[in-house]
Amino acid sequence: MHPQKQSLLREASHQIIAGGSAGLVEICLMHPLDVVKTRFQIQRGASDPHSYKSLGDCFRTIFRSEGLYGFYKGILPPILAETPKRAVKFFTFEQYKKLLGFTSLSPGLALSVAGLGSGLTEALVVNPFEVVKVSLQANRDSFKEQPSTFTQARSIINAGGFGLQGLNKGLTSTLGRHGVFNMIYFGFYFNVKDAIPANQDPVLEFLRKFAIGLTSGTISSCMNIPFDVAKSRIQGPQPVPGEVKYRTCFQTMGLICREEGYLALYKGLVPKIMRLGPGGAVMLLVYEHVSGWLQRNW
Repeated sequence: MHPQKQSLLREASHQIIAGGSAGLVEICLMHPLDVVKTRFQIQRGASDPHSYKSLGDCFRTIFRSEGLYGFYKGILPPILAETPKRAVKFFTFEQYKKLLGFTSLSPGLALSVAGLGSGLTEALVVNPFEVVKVSLQANRDSFKEQPSTFTQARSIINAGGFGLQGLNKGLTSTLGRHGVFNMIYFGFYFNVKDAIPANQDPVLEFLRKFAIGLTSGTISSCMNIPFDVAKSRIQGPQPVPGEVKYRTCFQTMGLICREEGYLALYKGLVPKIMRLGPGGAVMLLVYEHVSGWLQRNW
């Protein structure tokens, strides 16, 4: 093989392995908070008979009625998707960043646009897994009684097929969620990281990167959560069985605002920040660490 092609293949392999490793670590640590976030997003206000009173009440109720494993409902779809999902996220970000280097965009803006592109690409890969995950997370039966991941996937396909009524419903909301998140996530992290001088002390350098990653994940979560709420409503159970109330991204956002107020578009924000603030920092640090190790040793 030509040395240049071999070098490009090695670089791509590094990005894919590092991205997959970062995603797997993050999902295993933070999935319980994702379950809690989804439960808040699919409840329809105080009139909902299954409404949780607070974050603590949600944790206690899930633990009492569904057991410890209840916090890991729907974890198999993201684990199955995590390697390709995060690999796509980081790999396409690096490729878009290279391509945008040939344009007249400023380096800072190019990072954000590359993040947007990577998010949209990631959303196309992950959406079918998200549909299955949300439907499992919405199930309030005990962990042992709920259907398996593959049974749930078959049920969704049998009912709506592979298109926008079945395994790919909520795609527009997922595109908005991942596009907005990654645009801010990558743009903020790499711009700020380059602007703040590195520290020679390994501990202080770790804390510097973690703090920037934490801030990046937190801001991104605050900006993209309306898309996340719309996605959960579309992909989760409809209020009346057999009747589709939440159809499209912006129709769902408008309906939620009219019926529940605009603050309802921020449901689940606290557990989302608790997950993707530190989780976002963990992903970036693991990615950089694994990527650096692979470059030195492979």
